[in-house]
Amino acid sequence: MIKRLQRKFVMISMASIITVLAIVLSAVMIVNSYRLNAEANMKINIISEYDGIIPEINKLYEYKLFAYQLTPEAKFEIRFFTIKLDHENSIIQIDVSHIASVNSDEAISYASIAAASNTTQGIIDNYKFKIIDKPYGKLIVFLDITGQIRNKSALLLTSISVSSIGMLLVFIIVSRYSKKAIKPIIESIEKQNRFITDAGHELKTPLTIIAANTDVLEYSIGDNEWLKSIKNQTQRLDKLIKNLLLLAKIEESGKDKVFSDFSISDAVSEEAAPFATVAEQNNKSIICDIQPNLSYHGDESSIRNLISILLDNAIKYSLENSHINICLKEHSHSIKLEIKNKCNFMSKTETDKLFDRFYRSDTSRSRETGGNGIGLSIAKSITELHKGKISAKYIDDSLIIEVIL
Repeated sequence: MIKRLQRKFVMISMASIITVLAIVLSAVMIVNSYRLNAEANMKINIISEYDGIIPEINKLYEYKLFAYQLTPEAKFEIRFFTIKLDHENSIIQIDVSHIASVNSDEAISYASIAAASNTTQGIIDNYKFKIIDKPYGKLIVFLDITGQIRNKSALLLTSISVSSIGMLLVFIIVSRYSKKAIKPIIESIEKQNRFITDAGHELKTPLTIIAANTDVLEYSIGDNEWLKSIKNQTQRLDKLIKNLLLLAKIEESGKDKVFSDFSISDAVSEEAAPFATVAEQNNKSIICDIQPNLSYHGDESSIRNLISILLDNAIKYSLENSHINICLKEHSHSIKLEIKNKCNFMSKTETDKLFDRFYRSDTSRSRETGGNGIGLSIAKSITELHKGKISAKYIDDSLIIEVIL
């Protein structure tokens, strides 16, 4: 149980950190991308404003949330080429003097693609372009954004690398100190289980004495409604104590359990057989749909207890003159056990609480049937001991409890 809590703590901690890191990294990448795009737009607007050249001046340009300081050095830093067209889309001028990687023929080719794109701006290869209307026709500006693309890639690679190293360090630290972090919780659970165990053993002796004295009185004075009530309540309390001790033992440690291969098909069939008689006595019936020859690796005694708890719960809380359906079959690489019985309406809130200790959706009826709201908690603990999942849902007037082992 300690290891299970430690694993959960590590998993939740790492999941939280990964989520926060992913959000932060995404925000950084989005802001950086937006900034680079804004800077590219400002440079294109400058080139457009000065009709295809970069002036040697000092001037601050603002674009939405960002700003760009134009300096005399900008003409040596910004890589671009321009093409001027007249009103008939004939080329007036080609300027490739500010870039070394593109010649005139390539510039014409890029201009043709841009003109055919039916948009005023976009990206072709590593060049961001914009088509601007001018008195003489059109000016097409192509800005080299190779540096920006490298900047984005380098930032992404650096972020992933640093984050991966950071996550590894966090995982080592969390794994190392997780046991210390959850120590108060573990101590609290251990004290609780120890109290239940000690209290259970202490209560057994007086209960045994009360039951023995009741039998003596019954033998001496005969049947009596008060004695009968004492016996019923004593038996109920004895059952509750046994269930509490069983739950504490299961949750304390699973190392005492003997896991082996056994026929779960036979286990379900054999456990269902005696409940068929109990169901008939309550004007109910059990319908079995059990896939034969299914084998399972686990603690057979615990699994049989799990089946008994679910069947007992289904018979107690099913409606009069109804059927209890038991289905056992292969499910992907697991085994699915499903118990279905008709019952009064249950909301999702109620079905979610069914496996909580001492929870009873119908208190008065639970008293009548002798329920104490702990059986399904034991079923959940047994399922978790076998690393399985148990769930409940209410569909079409029926409660369906599903166990995946």
